[in-house]
Amino acid sequence: TYRQERPGEQPGWTAGKYGFVRNVRRTSSGVIYSRFHEGIDIRPLRRTRRGDPLDEIGAIAEGEVVYVNNGTGRSNYGRYIVIEHQWGESPYYSLYAHLGRVSVEVGDWVDQGNVIGVMGYSGRGVNRSRAHLHLEVNLMLNESFDDWYHDHLRDAAPNYHGIFNGINLTGVDIAQLYLKLQENPSLTMPEFFQETETPFFEVKVPVDAAIPNMLWRYPWLCPELDGWRPDYGTPFEMGNSWKITFAASGLPIKFEPLDEVLDEPELNVLQRSNIPYRYLTNGLVRGRGNDFSLTTSGLRRIDLISRPSPNHR
Repeated sequence: TYRQERPGEQPGWTAGKYGFVRNVRRTSSGVIYSRFHEGIDIRPLRRTRRGDPLDEIGAIAEGEVVYVNNGTGRSNYGRYIVIEHQWGESPYYSLYAHLGRVSVEVGDWVDQGNVIGVMGYSGRGVNRSRAHLHLEVNLMLNESFDDWYHDHLRDAAPNYHGIFNGINLTGVDIAQLYLKLQENPSLTMPEFFQETETPFFEVKVPVDAAIPNMLWRYPWLCPELDGWRPDYGTPFEMGNSWKITFAASGLPIKFEPLDEVLDEPELNVLQRSNIPYRYLTNGLVRGRGNDFSLTTSGLRRIDLISRPSPNHR
């Protein structure tokens, strides 16, 4: 099913959820939301007389502060903080955006609930009346993000944020994650993916005898790497290509090595629809029905996710 309007829902809350919750479009198949929101928005509970939020922001879990952007004009996030958490054997990154004030520095260790800043309304498109915390839980796509950015986007604007640029962080449904953890406190991220993520499209990608950089952090995304750990060193030869399965948002949810030799990426849409795919895939796929192809944005994302790190060849 697609993002249908649901009777009784309040538009303001809907737009603050994770998922395809913004930009209403009427299609022959019904009303859908075509713009993807990668986190959740949390409104303030206390304000000054001027309307500035007073709520302190706490870390969602223990971890290390790995990035602080204290400026307001170089990112849609405004002032934002990224904290790295080691859950299982993989790193995950919580991101706290639109802050009014930051109270931590890179390298600080924080425990769950430690205050890291104050809610605000920094960043493009946010004003005092719409002040909120934008919260994400992310996987990192590629440690060689700067090289990818130079190849694809160097003429757009400088990359001020290094590997903690929002393009290089792909979010999971944090609200659903917490609900699942309430049901099962021992839930792992691989189990969460298996329970909640639906395959929407897959892409076969040629490789040059190296595994994608992302798998060095999240080997559980590839069943063939079961039992392998990054500290074991470079794994055995994996094949001539990779099949990467994606959720509709563009979140990679499975990697499979293939023997097939390819010259260029090959796309297959698993959830066929007469609704234009650009509305259903965060702009990564164009066409409809049985006619589809990757957009420029889609090809760039495939390159970011599939390219290996120079240090891991």
